[in-house]
Amino acid sequence: MRTPRIAIVGGGLSGLYAAFLLQQQGIGDYVLFEARETPGGRILSVSGQETAANGSINGLDRFDLGPTWFWPDIQPQLDSVIRDLGLVRFEQHQIGDMLVERSHDEAPVRVRGYTNEPVSMRLVGGMAALTDALAAELARNSIFTGEAVRGLRLGAHDIEVHSEDSAGLARTTCVDHVLLALPPRLAEATVRFEPPLPPAVAQQWGATPTWMAPHAKYVATYTAPFWREMGLSGEARSARGPLGEIHDASMDEGSAALFGFFAVPANVRRNVPEAALRAHCRAQLTRLFGPLAATPEAELIKDWARDPYTATGDDFDGSSPHLGVAPVNAPSGPWQECVTGIASEWSRQFPGYVAGAIEAACFGVEALAARYRRTFT
Repeated sequence: MRTPRIAIVGGGLSGLYAAFLLQQQGIGDYVLFEARETPGGRILSVSGQETAANGSINGLDRFDLGPTWFWPDIQPQLDSVIRDLGLVRFEQHQIGDMLVERSHDEAPVRVRGYTNEPVSMRLVGGMAALTDALAAELARNSIFTGEAVRGLRLGAHDIEVHSEDSAGLARTTCVDHVLLALPPRLAEATVRFEPPLPPAVAQQWGATPTWMAPHAKYVATYTAPFWREMGLSGEARSARGPLGEIHDASMDEGSAALFGFFAVPANVRRNVPEAALRAHCRAQLTRLFGPLAATPEAELIKDWARDPYTATGDDFDGSSPHLGVAPVNAPSGPWQECVTGIASEWSRQFPGYVAGAIEAACFGVEALAARYRRTFT
């Protein structure tokens, strides 16, 4: 590998797409660091074969524990990427009545369902089909997984990227520019900047909520979507919980599943054993959908607030609104033209969403590529 001139910190969707765009423009001297053992970031789709005790679920039936939906009509840039990669899509199932639990004292009420407009779309193989397809296009010797960036040090002629792998082995990589594909709050909390970021920038980054960080999802898989035979859409809302919002998570012509977002705050969830959370979720699904819901083939929980590569202590209350966009660069000072934020939270139109990761990466790479061509060619 040639000496890298660009470091991408973070191997989620924005980092992978940034690397993909650089390669498309003939810029191959980059290196990408991902702290997790596999790329993907907050996009996480788990195979049923890995979770079903009997191994009977098709390997394409991966269930999303991170983002699930996209909306082609209002996110054309993301839609174009998905089409260009040849990924297969299908509509979120929403035919049938929905169920509502209004209080602890009232039985669930069946009400007429409604159709979302624009239609929510999903990917065969889960949303990770997108990150998998991008990762497959990248030069393998430019990707370092299981390696967390701990610090960035500005030298006289370059930027030192200090990273550490899962065994504690440290590495220093010198580059000309850093594309920061970490959420602003996480970057401010976990990456040491020498010299420090301007105080106003550090404060804005730290005050930017990380999408998904306070949340958790539960998935239960079944042999068949029995709720559809009952005329139900699989959608439910509950003031009783522990799940506040439930949807049909079945794969198109594949395995059946229900998933829900926890309404229990992160600072309460962390004191409850996962086995107890699963039991409460099963009890809720049984209240709503009947005895067939009591015995799922497999159960999955992903609590993003417990993920050290997603959340910080500031994310536990989940009270911060998803408003405003942090500055992508330091407006002045030594870091002004050295680091560019490209994570989804830096998107102008869709901060926090999958489409936002594509947009932010595109803006960052376009600006960097123009500078790169002026400086290095």
